[in-house]
Amino acid sequence: MPKQPKPKVFHKMHVKTGDTVQVIAGKDKGKVGEVIKALPELSKVLVKGVNLKTKHVKPQQEGESGRIVTQEFPIHSSNVMLYSTKQNVASRISYTFTPEGKKVRKLKKTGEILDK
Repeated sequence: MPKQPKPKVFHKMHVKTGDTVQVIAGKDKGKVGEVIKALPELSKVLVKGVNLKTKHVKPQQEGESGRIVTQEFPIHSSNVMLYSTKQNVASRISYTFTPEGKKVRKLKKTGEILDK
């Protein structure tokens, strides 16, 4: 009997692409950056300027020289917290409804609504 492929599991995350977040754990603790990409199947996020690693790239074409590239690597979504740029404070989020009936994310500390 052939082996069944494992179904993809997409985790519910509190951050989306474009959010400003602050790292709350790990070697980059305290850094603030924008979420470049969210990876819900791994429950990880790519944050601009955070978790930088150097990668040695081999030359692809003849005559081209190899190079060293620094790039961001994913960090777990539980290690980031949404950040208010207006009041410079990190906060947990709550979900509320607008008068029009749309579900939006709201920062608990500031009351700032994130989704427009």
